Amino acid sequence: MVRRRRDFPTSPPATSTLLPFFEQLWAIARTTYAEGIRQPVLLVAITAGTILVILSNPFSGFTLDDDQRLFVDLALSTIFLTEVVLAAFLATSVLNRELENRTALTVLSKPVSRPTFVLGKYLGVSAALLTSLAFLGLVFLLAEIHGAMQTVTTPHHLPVLTFGTSAVVLATLAGATANFLYGWAFTSTTVLLGVPLLLLAYVLSLLFGPDWTPHAIGTDFEPDIVIAVLSLAIGLLMLVAVAIAASTRLGQLPTLAATLVVFVLGLLSDWLFGRTIAAFESRFAEMPAGELSSIDASHLAYWGCRVAYAVVPNFQIFWLTDAITQGSSIPLSYLAVAIPYGLMMIVAILALASVLFQRREIG
Repeated sequence: MVRRRRDFPTSPPATSTLLPFFEQLWAIARTTYAEGIRQPVLLVAITAGTILVILSNPFSGFTLDDDQRLFVDLALSTIFLTEVVLAAFLATSVLNRELENRTALTVLSKPVSRPTFVLGKYLGVSAALLTSLAFLGLVFLLAEIHGAMQTVTTPHHLPVLTFGTSAVVLATLAGATANFLYGWAFTSTTVLLGVPLLLLAYVLSLLFGPDWTPHAIGTDFEPDIVIAVLSLAIGLLMLVAVAIAASTRLGQLPTLAATLVVFVLGLLSDWLFGRTIAAFESRFAEMPAGELSSIDASHLAYWGCRVAYAVVPNFQIFWLTDAITQGSSIPLSYLAVAIPYGLMMIVAILALASVLFQRREIG
């Protein structure tokens, strides 16, 4: 009697389960990015931010000391605040509006998990926000090469004015032409063309002095300022996660308010919680050993500050303007600590967003 060999079912390979996940994630992120980059509020924010960054140059001419330091502080603050407001509006536009209109049902009715949906929305909004940050960051770098007008006799940087203005004008004309002839979205076309054109204008401006005198490309290049802008991007990615988490439960105005509250608390985290923790620890160090074992209101306040200091995202870590204005170089060891902190906070906030969205009624 011949016994037949039974073929037991084997588990599918890992790629068969991972591939649909990445395909779904890429589709949601790509659609969200295309929708976010077409939002009129993005062009309005970029236009307002560009004007304010340029105006920071004459506004910084009243310090009677080092106008360039004040210009860097004003310009970076303008970019940061502009991106904060834009993050809240984009997160609400691409997530909360779909939930209110119930258009998200067309995606979630398919075999797409809610965490995948939230993560895809986050990646799409982050990509759109980074695109706008690249535009404003390049405008700031061009204005930084130009420098603040310390005196009336300070010459204008003609290459910066020529190349920078040409890049903005060409991007605007190309966006208007493509919209008129082909029906392309004016906002997305202008911004996507403006970023490479501004990058080209920045590189060309590094090759010339104020009077078109050629010099080495590293003469006006400030690596610490570039690092400050990149560090700002990590903080903004944290803020996008906060806006996504808030938009899973709140409307547009509450999401904007919650994002601004978290942003302000994050900027004041060292002052509100860090300073209080240090004061409590110095007080505990002077106490006798017997009093340290007892739990009182001081210990409860101390541990409450410790929890708040750990939970609230600390945006001051990514604010490197103080180091730049004081002429200090930014060591790589600092970035080796700041970047992992930002990534861990992003993962934690997105996990909270997935939990909040998991129990959200859609249909």
